[in-house]
Amino acid sequence: MFQLHQYHRLHSFLCFALTSIKLLASYLTHTHVSTEKEERKKERNMATDVAVLEHGVLGEKDVGASACCHAGPGYATPVEAMSGPRETLIYVTCVYTGTGREKPDYLATVDVDPSSPTYSKVINRLPVPYVGDELHHSGWNACSSCHGDPSADRRFLILPSLLSGRIYVIDTKTNPKAPALHKVVEPEDIIQKTGLAYPHTSHCLASGDIMVSCLGDKDGNAAGNGFLLLDSEFNVKGRWEKPGHSPLFGYDFWYQPRHNTMISSSWGAPAAFTKGFNPQHVSDGLYGRHLYVYSWPGGELRQTLDLGNTGLIPLELRFLHDPSKDTGYVGCALTSNMVRFFKAEDGSWSHEVAISVNPLKVQNWIIPEMPGLISDFLISLDDRFLYFVNWFHGDVRQYNIEDPKKPILTGQVWVGGLLQKGSPVVAELEDGKTWQSDVPEIKGHRLRGGPQMIQLSLDGKRLYVTNSLFSTWDCQFYPELVEKGSHMLQIDVNTEKGGLGINPEFYVDFAVEPDGPSLAHEMRYPGGDCTSDIWT
Repeated sequence: MFQLHQYHRLHSFLCFALTSIKLLASYLTHTHVSTEKEERKKERNMATDVAVLEHGVLGEKDVGASACCHAGPGYATPVEAMSGPRETLIYVTCVYTGTGREKPDYLATVDVDPSSPTYSKVINRLPVPYVGDELHHSGWNACSSCHGDPSADRRFLILPSLLSGRIYVIDTKTNPKAPALHKVVEPEDIIQKTGLAYPHTSHCLASGDIMVSCLGDKDGNAAGNGFLLLDSEFNVKGRWEKPGHSPLFGYDFWYQPRHNTMISSSWGAPAAFTKGFNPQHVSDGLYGRHLYVYSWPGGELRQTLDLGNTGLIPLELRFLHDPSKDTGYVGCALTSNMVRFFKAEDGSWSHEVAISVNPLKVQNWIIPEMPGLISDFLISLDDRFLYFVNWFHGDVRQYNIEDPKKPILTGQVWVGGLLQKGSPVVAELEDGKTWQSDVPEIKGHRLRGGPQMIQLSLDGKRLYVTNSLFSTWDCQFYPELVEKGSHMLQIDVNTEKGGLGINPEFYVDFAVEPDGPSLAHEMRYPGGDCTSDIWT
């Protein structure tokens, strides 16, 4: 251990001596620290030049990220990440909550190595200790934002539970094929110290902290939402945003440090969406239509962008991966628009509709027009392609966004939805004819539900798809999905000219799980991906 510490000291010395005399002096001043925990903390503080602000947020100056030596997790640049190793495992959050099966949710490990005898199969299941959590999204304790910090280690997967409010910390490094529970952050501790509940998106910060968006208070009121900070040992630190600077609604967020900006999106009040989707709740103001622009890392709400009736229920939000870029997109579910946000010439932020999915006139459904319902999207690491799903319509789309203002449709494939042949729901065309989508069977299986969560391989050539949105909404719109369980698909991507095609050899069937059919949601690679990692 002594030699390892000496190595880290020498490594940090050589890196930072070339980038900051100030950091070198700080390092030499503190060489008396000897324990592993203290050493790790000291090096992290050096790498990010941390300044602790009064409201508890860590201010990060982009010092270590540009150092000559890169020994931290992830990759130095998004383009470098594209040359990373091919994925062999993928972690999937799987849900029994809301299905009527009194079993705990679990984290599945799926084999995605084509040369493996267990290819496209679940090879491990880690059940959480409690029933009724609703595992949903996930993130890492460290990612490429910590790449300049040799003491950082991508070891723990963060699993917020949307309904119970628990946050599970999963050790994926000891045995990547069979992760183990490391710690549980209890909701009582979070509520007592912050008042926050309904945790959703988590991102690691270059400081070593973890930031988690929370969608409301313990009673499901959106007014209680905000951003939770956990330290590197997963202790509750407090809220990230300054007092009085919480958004009206919470959901996803992404930070772009070179523009000193974080932007968050807005789903709705937990008291509303946890009971299922009621269109009246939109009229009642219980769902969002705004983006919230924060100073980063200061936590001040600087601007609120009202997306109006073209931007109802803005969910997933991403900046372009290039950290110098000042533009990104948000998928607005109910109005099925991809909205581009960008920095204007005067330094403020603005927005415009970049892609519109027209609603379809339908027969035999709950309302006369069916929106596409864009529920997830992502951007390839080279910022060339944008992919999104229409959970209701049933298609996955690929757009070339080399000109971010003018996306071009380059690929589309149908993998389920409410309009597939055999469904009672049909679309009405302008000529009076009816239409349903042709959805192929995969390995003899009819595809259930609609495409919901997606994950892209680092090289951009494989897109993975699951089909559960949220158990209550699954029950409402795709009851067969709850009865028979989810599945996971893989779509081959043409990264030269564009184009999508279903891989007929890949099908993960969550209908045959040992404890009964389960609902599969978000996916993560052990080494990070285009929706977990942020570059500074």
